[in-house]
Amino acid sequence: MKTIHENIEALRIAFNAIKANRTKGILTTLGVIIGIMAVVTTMTAANGLANNFKESISAIGSDVLYVSRIPWIFTGNFFNFRNRPNLTYKDSEKLESRLKNVGAINPTTDTRKNVKYQSTVLEQVTIIGTTDKHIIVTDGFPESGRYLIPIDVQFKKRVCVIGQEIKDRLFKNVDPVNKEIKIGWYKFRIVGVMEKQGSAGFFGGPNFDNQIFIPISTLIKNFGNQNRGYTFAVKAPSQAAMADFKYDLIGEMRKIRKLKPTEKDNFSINTMDTLIDVYNNVMGVVVLIGLIITGISLFVGGIGVMNIMFVSVTERTREIGIRKAIGAKRRVILTQFLFESSTICLIGGIIGVIISFGVAALINKFVMLASVSVPIVLIALIISILTGVVSGLIPAFRASRLNPIEALRYE
Repeated sequence: MKTIHENIEALRIAFNAIKANRTKGILTTLGVIIGIMAVVTTMTAANGLANNFKESISAIGSDVLYVSRIPWIFTGNFFNFRNRPNLTYKDSEKLESRLKNVGAINPTTDTRKNVKYQSTVLEQVTIIGTTDKHIIVTDGFPESGRYLIPIDVQFKKRVCVIGQEIKDRLFKNVDPVNKEIKIGWYKFRIVGVMEKQGSAGFFGGPNFDNQIFIPISTLIKNFGNQNRGYTFAVKAPSQAAMADFKYDLIGEMRKIRKLKPTEKDNFSINTMDTLIDVYNNVMGVVVLIGLIITGISLFVGGIGVMNIMFVSVTERTREIGIRKAIGAKRRVILTQFLFESSTICLIGGIIGVIISFGVAALINKFVMLASVSVPIVLIALIISILTGVVSGLIPAFRASRLNPIEALRYE
C-alpha cells in the first residue's frame, strides 16, 4: 500500500514538472510524434494492402491457372517475351478438347471503348470478352440480374454485365438492369451488375469494378479479332492437384503451339502464388521502410527526451536533496523521473496517433481502404511509453544516486 502511495505521489510530481515546462516538453517530443506516426501509418498501410490483396485474389481464384503470352510478373528484358505469338481463340478450343478432366476453361480477351448512357460518357473503359464460365473460374457473382449464359455466347448477343464503378458512374441510384448503353458504336442491354470485387492495381492489374463483360463471340464480331491476344483461365480438378495439373497443362500447350523438345515455352502459366510472392516482397519493403523511419525518429526523439531529463535533474537538484533528506528512497526518485520521461513520450505518442488518424483518412479516400485499428493504437502507445522508459533511465538513475548533502548545497 505504501509503494502504491509513493508511486502516485511520484506521478503527481512528474505531471507538475511537465506542466511547468510544457513548451519544452512538446518540442522535445517531435521525434516521438514522427516515430509513432510512422508506426501507425505503416501498420495501417500494411492492413490496407492486406485487405486489397485479399479482394484482388478473390477475383482470381486459388485453384485456377492462367495461360497468357507474357507472365504477369517478370524480371529481366521485356524483349525476351514480346516476340511470342499471341494465344488465339482456336488455341482455347484445342485446349478444351485435349483437357477433359478440368473444372472449366474460360478464354478472355479485352478492348477499350467509350461507353455512353444518355448524356454521360465514360472514356476508354475496359471491355472484357468472356464466356458463361467466367463465374466458375472466379469468385465474383452478379449482385443483381444475371451473368452471361451459353445462349449469349452462342448467338453473339449484345448483352453485358457491368462492374460496380460503372454502375455508380453511369446510373447512380437507378437500377441499370435491362437498360441500354452504347459500347463504341453498338447498343448493349445490361443483364446484370457484378458485386464489388476490388482492384488488383496494387499488382499492376485491373480494377475489376471498372469493367464491362460481354460475350467473347460478340466482341470478336463487333470489334474484330485481328492481332487480338487471349488469356485462358483453366480451373484445376482440385486444389490438391494443382502442381501435377500445371505440368499437364504445360505439356498440352506445347503440343498446341507445336514446340520441339529443345524449344522454350512461348507462353506463360500464372497462378495466385505469383501474386502472393509479389505481395510478400512489397510488404517486406513497406514494413522495412516504416521500421527504418520509426527507428530513426524514435532514436532522435529519445535523445531529445534524455537531454531534457538531464536538464530537469540538474535544475531540480536541490528539490531532490530535500526529498532525500526527509526520507525519500532512491526507488521513489527513480520512479518519479521515469514517470516523467514516460509521460512526455506518451503525450507525443497520443499526438502522433491523432495525426495518424488524419493520414489514414487521406489514404482511405485517395489510395485504398485503410483504417486505424485499436490494436495498432495500443501497440503505438506501448512503444511510446517504452521509449520514455529507455530515454529516462540514465537521468533517473543519476537523480536517484545524488548525495542529499551535496544536492542541498547545489545552487
